[in-house]
Amino acid sequence: MNSADLLLLAGTSKGLIVYARKSRWTLKSIHFKGLPVSMVYADAHTGRWWVAISHRHWGQKLHYSDDRGATWVAAATPKYPEDEEMRKGKPASLNYIWSVAGGENRMWIGTEPGGLFLSEDGGRSFHLNRPLWTHPTRPDQWFGGGRDEAGIHSIVIDPWDEDHLYIGVSCGGVFETHDGGASWETRNTGLKADFIPFHGSVAGHDPHMIRMFREKPELLWQQNHCGIYKSEDGGANWKEISGPEGFPYYGFAMAISQKDESMAWVIPAVSDQMRIPVNESLVVCRTEDGGKSWQEQRTGLPQKGCFDIVLRHSLDIQDESLAFGTNNGNLFLSEDLGENWRCLNNYLTTIFVVVFSRA
Repeated sequence: MNSADLLLLAGTSKGLIVYARKSRWTLKSIHFKGLPVSMVYADAHTGRWWVAISHRHWGQKLHYSDDRGATWVAAATPKYPEDEEMRKGKPASLNYIWSVAGGENRMWIGTEPGGLFLSEDGGRSFHLNRPLWTHPTRPDQWFGGGRDEAGIHSIVIDPWDEDHLYIGVSCGGVFETHDGGASWETRNTGLKADFIPFHGSVAGHDPHMIRMFREKPELLWQQNHCGIYKSEDGGANWKEISGPEGFPYYGFAMAISQKDESMAWVIPAVSDQMRIPVNESLVVCRTEDGGKSWQEQRTGLPQKGCFDIVLRHSLDIQDESLAFGTNNGNLFLSEDLGENWRCLNNYLTTIFVVVFSRA
């Protein structure tokens, strides 16, 4: 697909911003102006756009569009059953919609406080996946990291089997189901969790982003709180592939090529405590050999006095085009696999999510 066929959706703290490329990239439209857009999902199966809004007064809301934003429809909002508790004495309620993913017949929603919801009627209704919610690790080994409670930020669906999916919980770890959510297994062997006092735990880990190579669903990549990892056996074992001398290591976002199984990108930050770029320089790191080595891509990016970081959903790839947005409202684009970057807009607000979509 030619990059001229692309749209670029940026979900920000003040609305959804859509860019289009004809002869050049231009601002196409703005939706939900002034409202915090926590998640955007462009469904490749249906062409539908999903947008989650985090209203300060009205709570979490879901909308979808079947005509590239010309009109929007309010969908059902996931709701925790009245008798559910996050832990003893604390009722469960929807705090945040953090991830959306769909297959041919299903729509999954990942939320804070760690509930996974499923719709099988196009978003008209959602129900809580109880086997995950009642997983024995959740009460004592799931907890809030950057947010108040544990949250499901990654939902990765096997393109060859929609009953097979992985989720990433921060903090909780990676979980896998082969039966459409009827049962779940931990998939955290090989991961470090330096922030907890006990080691070798099956849960309590902090994946920041999980990606799957579509042609080989057993090939998974992960940007973690404690480094960069890859699994070649469907998450049964993870191998650390962080860069030498700890760079790249910590970060949130990750993108992988769907043409070359050995190519991936991360955007490093200093640490959880600081959350700024390493040496106040914005850099994208790319591997072309499955994580054996990493190259720094800096051309066109600010290299002095920069305090931008990239949140976990704010990096995306389509063919040779990559885009990322920052917490300070800067939106960057590369059309040559990250070799050269340019700023599309540096006057936005916090960018929570960046997604490419077909025009």
